[in-house]
Amino acid sequence: MPTNLPPEYYEAEERYRAATTPAEKAERLEELLSTIPKHKGTDHLRADLRRKLSRLKSEAQSKKGATRQVSPFHIDREGAGQVVVAGPPNSGKSALVNALTNATPEVALHPYSTWTPTPGMMLVENVQIQLIDTPPLSEEYVEPELLNLIRRADLLLLLIDIQAYPLQQLEDTVTFLEKQRIVARQRRDQYPPDQPLITVPFLVVVNKCDDEEWDEEFAILCELLEDGWPMVPISAGEERNLDQLRWAVFEQLDIMRVYARPPGKEADFSAPFVLKKGSTVHDFAGKVHKDFLENLKSARVWGTGVYDGQMVGRDHVLHEGDIVELRT
Repeated sequence: MPTNLPPEYYEAEERYRAATTPAEKAERLEELLSTIPKHKGTDHLRADLRRKLSRLKSEAQSKKGATRQVSPFHIDREGAGQVVVAGPPNSGKSALVNALTNATPEVALHPYSTWTPTPGMMLVENVQIQLIDTPPLSEEYVEPELLNLIRRADLLLLLIDIQAYPLQQLEDTVTFLEKQRIVARQRRDQYPPDQPLITVPFLVVVNKCDDEEWDEEFAILCELLEDGWPMVPISAGEERNLDQLRWAVFEQLDIMRVYARPPGKEADFSAPFVLKKGSTVHDFAGKVHKDFLENLKSARVWGTGVYDGQMVGRDHVLHEGDIVELRT
């Protein structure tokens, strides 16, 4: 009997295959199970995955408390998204992370000054996003764990140098990642649908656009590229266009801010709840507190597509900047 698995299943399967530890594999497998429709055609598949999940949870539990060295490439997610900054040697990754976050990676004029990943938090207005500086991507040698870090990322900032053959840098880096079965999610339809690939959203950051002269070179680069890459011209050294980059990252993460309004009070605009675009009042209630999921009776919304304080149901789709008052 056919299983008729949805596209979400294959995306979750990619994330499961990219997981490295038993605990992470178990978490991804639970996500995978949640995407499988329940009917007779999927009974055997769900049973098999539940057996795997049971084994993984047992393995993860047995390793708890064991003394072992934690890999520097296994970085816990923080904030509204985990963004990996990667690129060829000397493209300016450390300088960019230094300029955007509270992290202090070593910044040097010579290549290969970064040997381990360095995380930091970037503030986009009132939202914290995690950026990770990484060792350079090179055909000569790359840590396998760095590739796994990229596979797990919510977004890849692919950094290239406008002053050093940028088109060649982009083509070489994309080709290198393709060999590792990592491709831009925006370009997935350019590959055979049955080809096993890990898709990650890419944002190409063109560094060292230090002045208007290099902005002209960036415009030429955009004309030469026919694939429609999302690109942002910046200068980490001169701190040009960094706000533009911050908001481009926010948009590429496909997230939105929603604000809670307690009954009879004003909303706190300094502390948004960050959700994926397309989330509903039900999703928002779960973010605020699990008790709301069980006891929620109604909600009032101020924002897009509603009049102020309009009563809505659980399935009402929220938008960027909406204010929600939950009622139990």
